[in-house]
Amino acid sequence: MGLTAKIRTRDGWAVSHAVVTVTDMTGTQVLRAEADAEGAVRDATELAPGAYTVIVTAVGYAPAASSSIVTASGRAEVGTVTLARQGGSELPPPGPWTIDPVHSSVAAVAQHLGISSVHGRFAEFGGTIEIAPDDVTKSRVEAVIRAASVDTGNGMRDTHLKSGDFLDVENHPEITYRSTGLTAAGSDRWTVHGELSMHGVVRPVDLDLAYLGTGADPWGGTRAAFRATAELHREDFAMNYNQVLQAGIAAIGTTLKVELDIQAVQGDSLPQA
Repeated sequence: MGLTAKIRTRDGWAVSHAVVTVTDMTGTQVLRAEADAEGAVRDATELAPGAYTVIVTAVGYAPAASSSIVTASGRAEVGTVTLARQGGSELPPPGPWTIDPVHSSVAAVAQHLGISSVHGRFAEFGGTIEIAPDDVTKSRVEAVIRAASVDTGNGMRDTHLKSGDFLDVENHPEITYRSTGLTAAGSDRWTVHGELSMHGVVRPVDLDLAYLGTGADPWGGTRAAFRATAELHREDFAMNYNQVLQAGIAAIGTTLKVELDIQAVQGDSLPQA
């Protein structure tokens, strides 16, 4: 075996489209090999003993170069090569991911009487994430929330929120979000550009997204965790109801802070319980 190597991301996941190029000390290419689906490179070409430069490239990742010494056996055991996302930004392995609503939360916070906050959540939602393999900025997110599942811990208030004054769940049962683009904002942060449809109105909404990491779960799957926030204005979605109290204080604030804690399972469906 002439060359062996494993190509991984910083999270330890295989980079299946990586290419390994080996040059001698004169800069002449002596070997070129592609990684398999497991990110492994195995090439039987025997190399003459000496010093070589090993260059690993993959679309969307910063190149990595290292020196390698080939012994009399003709082998070059490069070991594990870790690639960083171009620009230092990381995301989970490419492919489909399914949002797990049981281990995720969709919450919103509004001001009440100008002095306290009302916290609410949606109990029923789902969605998919598609991580693009070559150009991460082409990754996509789609989510659907059942509007009638709103819960603020107060039955009377929830009934009002479901009425025509606010969500109007009878005529607009779903709240949907579809991404239109992705921009890197740091080593593990992204801005997701998209369109939110709520109360029959579609508006552009950006999510400030933090990628928290990827790992195995107790059920034999692979999970990725994200946290995202956004700020919405009720009037943008034709929800203009308000009760103005004495001294001009609005009962309910016009700005909503949305907080998303998301776990997604690798694959295009959730595992059966």
